[in-house]
Amino acid sequence: MEQKQRVLVIIPAYNEAENIVRVVRHMMEQAPQYDYLVVNDGSTDDTLDLCRRENFHYLDLSINMGIGGAVQAGYVYARKYGYDIAVQMDGDGQHDIAYLDRMLAPILRGEADVVIGSRFLEKEGFQSSASRRMGINILSALIWLTTGKHIMDVTSGYRAVNKMFIRIYSEDYPMDYPEPEAIVAAIMHLGRVKEVPVQMRAREGGISSITFRKSIYYMIKVTLAILICRMGYGIRRGRREDLQEPRGEE
Repeated sequence: MEQKQRVLVIIPAYNEAENIVRVVRHMMEQAPQYDYLVVNDGSTDDTLDLCRRENFHYLDLSINMGIGGAVQAGYVYARKYGYDIAVQMDGDGQHDIAYLDRMLAPILRGEADVVIGSRFLEKEGFQSSASRRMGINILSALIWLTTGKHIMDVTSGYRAVNKMFIRIYSEDYPMDYPEPEAIVAAIMHLGRVKEVPVQMRAREGGISSITFRKSIYYMIKVTLAILICRMGYGIRRGRREDLQEPRGEE
């Protein structure tokens, strides 16, 4: 069954010239059985040139769309080319490809639609700063209050989704700091969301785009986005089968 599943690893990259070659080469060495796609999100450094020089599989966005736009472009690609599972993995080296099979297992067993790689289940590896963990805990509590689902690592960008959610996310994916809002959308679409323990590393190079000022904006924006997303979807009722890809659609 696993051999029949076509898996695409989506690697969004914005100004990741210091990391992208190492990340993709590691992916190719450790998991050559899976396809990958680097989504260059309008980088202003050498990210695109490096992808060309290394003959990587890449999609070049002519302008910076933000992490949500880059990831959604990957989902559109996955849907267009008929992949069964799509995995999000950051281009900064924080996500370890060694945990990919663990991420895929609940989907392959039919137990989950969306799988989140969580650094907080076993509390091993890089745990982020204390201030960021506090913010994550606040967002986790907000998602629990609005959906009834407890997710510990709501900002993790290491995720895997099945074909149903490739379609859903290719059509509608949050644009700005999308991770918590995408969880709410998955739950409102009757998706089975599961966390699995992973270890993450500190950024291997380059500079994070999230400054202190952006962190304040992030918390305000994401809090409002979660509430609006929850109210917008309301209470989804019906059968999971109604969300499957329509017959005959390519």
